[in-house]
Amino acid sequence: MKLSICLSLFLAAITVFAQDKNPVTSVVKEILPRQQKNLVAAVEEMPANKFDYKPTEQQMTFGHLVLHVIGSNNHLCSTIGDVPEVKAPVPLKESDGKEKLVAALKASFDFCSSALAKVDDSKLGDEVELFGGRKGPRAFALIALTNDWADHYSSAAMYLRLNGLLPPTAQPKK
Repeated sequence: MKLSICLSLFLAAITVFAQDKNPVTSVVKEILPRQQKNLVAAVEEMPANKFDYKPTEQQMTFGHLVLHVIGSNNHLCSTIGDVPEVKAPVPLKESDGKEKLVAALKASFDFCSSALAKVDDSKLGDEVELFGGRKGPRAFALIALTNDWADHYSSAAMYLRLNGLLPPTAQPKK
């Protein structure tokens, strides 16, 4: 994205959120639809027969990346919204196929939307359990969530490009 567009979006966000009583949680809720759109579109762009692709032996497969996004969404949004984590009756596997993984990814973002609706800035300092039993403020989980979305999208974009495909944000406007 060009710097001038980023700056314009940033300034618009400052204007809108300066009057908001919950600027932090409102910004995260504002980020969610764009990241959802991009991540879901990236996963949908990858052909089903490439979900077992991994760039190097040490890296995860694309299917595992999708599982990781689903798990991260469900865990962090549960923590942030102080709601029970969504658990599939039968645990998903990276070999479950594109259709099932895309559906679970969409469901994880729907869960995030409902969980984030339950939190406001008055709860940012509340201590929550993060990863591996570590504790920290709810604000940490919110920041980790937005960082995860950016990181996961950049990984998905790399996997797509290595397979000769353009990630959604690099595709020509329709």
